[in-house]
Amino acid sequence: MTNKIMKNIDIATPLSLAALVTYQEGQIVSRTLVQNRSVSLTLFAFDTNEEISSHESKGDAMVQVLDGKAKISIGDGVYFLSAGETVVMPAGVPHALEAVEPFKMLLTVIFPG
Repeated sequence: MTNKIMKNIDIATPLSLAALVTYQEGQIVSRTLVQNRSVSLTLFAFDTNEEISSHESKGDAMVQVLDGKAKISIGDGVYFLSAGETVVMPAGVPHALEAVEPFKMLLTVIFPG
């Protein structure tokens, strides 16, 4: 079976998404699964206190926390998410992410058009 859209992931195989990225001390590790003009799917593993500073996206971005705890700022709001929780960061609104403790997430971005 060939796969031209998904990459860096086995297909037709049950997997744990959290197991596909590993924590590394003092770093943010990422693994891109899909990247095109319509959608982006990326797995991330953040060590404690690692962060992505405030920025905006051209698409709506959904964070699904797979492990650990994160502090996510969206506009003027601040949210603390744990494994199993999800939040959508709307397009054009500044947002930032910080690891309260090591955490893993799946980031899905849907671009307009």
